[in-house]
Amino acid sequence: MLQKGDKKLTHSWAFYDWANSVYSLVISTAVFPIYYETITHTETGLVYFFGMQFNNTTLYTYALSFSFLIVALISPILSGIADYVGNKKSYMQFFCYFGSISVMCLYFFDSIDTLWIGILFSVFASIGFWGSLVFYNAYLPEVAYSDQQDHVSALGFIYGYIGSVILLVFNLSMVMKPEWYGISEPGMAPRISFLTVGVWWMGFAQVTFNRLPDHIQPRKPKTDYFFKGYQELKKVVEELKDQPVLLNFLTSFFLYSVGVQSIILLATIYGKSEIGLSTSSLILTIIVIQLVGIAGAYLFSNLSRKIGNITTLKITIVIWTLASLSAYFLEKDDPNVQIKFYVISGFIGLVLGAIQTLSRSTYSKLLPEDTSDPTTYFSFFDVTEKVAIVWGTFIFGLAVAITESMRLSILLLCVFFVASFVVLSFMKKTKYVG
Repeated sequence: MLQKGDKKLTHSWAFYDWANSVYSLVISTAVFPIYYETITHTETGLVYFFGMQFNNTTLYTYALSFSFLIVALISPILSGIADYVGNKKSYMQFFCYFGSISVMCLYFFDSIDTLWIGILFSVFASIGFWGSLVFYNAYLPEVAYSDQQDHVSALGFIYGYIGSVILLVFNLSMVMKPEWYGISEPGMAPRISFLTVGVWWMGFAQVTFNRLPDHIQPRKPKTDYFFKGYQELKKVVEELKDQPVLLNFLTSFFLYSVGVQSIILLATIYGKSEIGLSTSSLILTIIVIQLVGIAGAYLFSNLSRKIGNITTLKITIVIWTLASLSAYFLEKDDPNVQIKFYVISGFIGLVLGAIQTLSRSTYSKLLPEDTSDPTTYFSFFDVTEKVAIVWGTFIFGLAVAITESMRLSILLLCVFFVASFVVLSFMKKTKYVG
């Protein structure tokens, strides 16, 4: 068995990002939302799901809300299990296989008559993805020493980025040139891409599973660990009352996460439905966003060292707000709408990675120095983000249901960005994040 700190072990752990990141890019962001919008498009915009009538976009956003609500509810339980039992690899494998098989089942979502397959298995895939990450993250301190963890975590990000972009480019080639692969049936290329994601995720995960230790000595006796995560989160809530600066930041983080995460999940649907962009153009846009995102994260990381985390975060929020407002004013019949959409996407890419990395690093710097359990604080941070996604996607879908347009939804997300900026402006400066 490989020992803690061994390069083979840390690289194998990080390689799970290569395996699973294809889900978040291809399924959550790029191909599946566009495919869903194409398959469920009707003259009235209405679809039936289990006997109930919904706007097609509203149904999708409600499904997202539901999946992240489940994730938010079970994450504390899974965190408790990961912390206090020794067979976390078995749990990680279960959620990995549950998610990857669910993704492959999306292949059978081939028409509006099989809408239930698309909705049900997209929810299952989301639960599998996020559930496996709880145990994946919990393994980090057990495979790498504290002075290695930043490097190993960054290595996972690099693996995930490269792997997901490679598969997305392959899927884009299938969508744009299906004849290269002998595909003649309309809509078959995206469905095959769902299969490739599931096979990639499950297949490459074996590199990680083959080298991760099977049984880690439990941190504490296996008693009362099932609800331990909830108990620890409750403790954080109580401690936040005496930490106004951290509470202020978390409030702002929640507000801008409502906007950021909703845009990440729903931007392609907006581009397809409201602006009328082609599938290939939208997927190409996602690839550009990924490329610009790396440069943006590096740029704003350097900027934060010069002017402070909070000021830098406020700049990113302003850019998010302006980009969202610009998207609101895009018109389908504008001859330059595609170029304008690319420019807006470029600005979003610039601040996409930046706001995510800055959020986590700022939160880490604001944690009380005497805390004995930073893992619990980060669990609270993750749950806060998931709840923000629930709110954002639900509000987006509700606005679409009421107005039969996504434009008001975009405007509402701008309100959350503005509110987060205001809250952040009242935050007291500290020596760490001034």
